[in-house]
Amino acid sequence: MFRRQLIAGVSKLIYSNELNEKLDRLPLELHPRGKQTLRCCVHKARAVNKYRAMAFLGFNTEDEKDELAPLSYYANKAVQRTEHTDVMMTVVDEACSLCVKSSYSVSNLCRGCVGRHCSLSCNKSAINFINGRAHIDTDKCVNCGMCMKSCPFHAIIYQPVPCEESCPVGAISKNENGIEHIDPEKCILCGKCISACPFGAIMEKSSMIYIFNEIRKGKNVVAMVAPAIAGQFKTEFGRVISAIHQLGFSNVVEVALGANVTSQNEAHEFEERMEEGQPFMTTSCCPSYMLLVKKHIPELKPYVSETLSPMAYTAEIVKQRDPEAVTVFVGPCVAKRYEGFYNKNVDYVMSFEELNALFTGAEIDVQKCEIYELDGNVESSGRGYPCIGGVVGSLNSYAKHSENIKPLLIDGINKINIRALKSFPKNCPGNVVEVMSCEGGCVNGCATIGNAKTAARQIQNLVAGK
Repeated sequence: MFRRQLIAGVSKLIYSNELNEKLDRLPLELHPRGKQTLRCCVHKARAVNKYRAMAFLGFNTEDEKDELAPLSYYANKAVQRTEHTDVMMTVVDEACSLCVKSSYSVSNLCRGCVGRHCSLSCNKSAINFINGRAHIDTDKCVNCGMCMKSCPFHAIIYQPVPCEESCPVGAISKNENGIEHIDPEKCILCGKCISACPFGAIMEKSSMIYIFNEIRKGKNVVAMVAPAIAGQFKTEFGRVISAIHQLGFSNVVEVALGANVTSQNEAHEFEERMEEGQPFMTTSCCPSYMLLVKKHIPELKPYVSETLSPMAYTAEIVKQRDPEAVTVFVGPCVAKRYEGFYNKNVDYVMSFEELNALFTGAEIDVQKCEIYELDGNVESSGRGYPCIGGVVGSLNSYAKHSENIKPLLIDGINKINIRALKSFPKNCPGNVVEVMSCEGGCVNGCATIGNAKTAARQIQNLVAGK
C-alpha cells in the first residue's frame, strides 16, 4: 500500500513540475508525526520511504555515499545521469526486518511422547528432551526436515525466510549483517522475492523520471504495451490506451504486433528444427527463462528458440518507422527491464504498477476515458500471449503442419519445474515446450496490479472478440 502511495506521490510531483521543491517532504507527508505506523517508529518509516524513493529515481541503496544527502539531490542527479547498469533490483536495508534464519522449531503442541519419532529420525542427534519436551539444537541441526515429517502431532514447524523460500535458484541470502543480498550471478530476475517479501524491502529500479524528461523535451515517446495490460484494468482495453495517450505519450503500440512476428518466425524455426531431426524446441519470449538457461541449465541452450521476443520485434518496428523515437516498453515484470537494457531498440522499461501510479498522479480515471480504436493489423492470437498456453497456441496458428505439434507447458519456474527442464535434453515428452516464469503466465507477473485469473478471462474474451 505505502509503496504504491509513494510511486503515486512521486508521479504527481513529476506532473506538477514540483519534484525538486517537494520531494524531500514526501516521506514526512506519508508518515506525519503522531500517526500510527507499522514500523517501530515514524523515523524508521520515513527512512524506508526515502530509500524506496531512491529506487524510483533509478538508484540502488548502495549508491548512497552521504546519508545526509536529501532526495532532491538524487532527483537532480537522475536528470543529469547518462550511465546506467544492468542491476535492476535493490534491497532496502532499512526495510529488511532481519527475518530469523530458516529453521525448524518445536511448538507447544509437543506431547513428549514415548515413541520419540523426531529423535529417532534425526541423523545428526540434534534433538534432545528437556522437561519431557523435544528441543532442537540449532548448532547440530542441518534443516533436513525429517523430524517435522515424523512427528505424529505435527508439533514441529518450519520457519522460512519468505524471499529466500520463494527464489527457485537460491539467489538471495543473508549477508554478514543479516540483510538479504541478491547474487547477480544466480539471479534470473523472476521477481518472486519482490512479491514474497512481507516488508516490501526488495525494490525494482525505475526509469520513470527519465521517461518524463523525454516527454518534456517534446520527443516522440512511444509506449509499447505488453499484451498482459489488457487484463489489468476492469474496463475496455481501448480506454487504457486512451489513458496512456493522456499521460503525454505520442503513440501507443501493442506489443501483440511483435508477438505475431515472433509466432510466425518461431513456427518456421520449429519446422526447420524438426526436419533436421531435433527432438524438441522451447520458446524464448520469457527473459527470466532465458537467464535460467544461461546461468543454471546451459545444456538446454541448443534447444531454445533463437527467435526474438515480441518486445524486441515491436521496438524494431517502431524504430523503423521513426529512428528518433523514444521507445518505452510497459510490462508486467522486472526481467523485461534487463532484456530492454541490452536491446538497442528499447530505450526504457516501465511496469504496470508504475503505470497505474502515474494515472493516479495525473488524476486520470481510466474508466472515464474514451475508447481508442485498436490496431486492426494485430492478429488476435498475439494478444493471447500473456496467458499460459497462449504462446504455443499462437505458434500453432502459424504452423503449416500443426498436427505435428506436441505442446508441453511449463507453468512457472520453480524447483520442481527446473528439475524437469534439466531432464529434457535426455527425454522430453513434447516437441514444443512453452516456458513461463510466472504461474498462469505474464498476467501474474511481479509488477502486475490485477487479479491473475480475472486478467486471464479479460484477455481470453478480447482474443475471442467478445
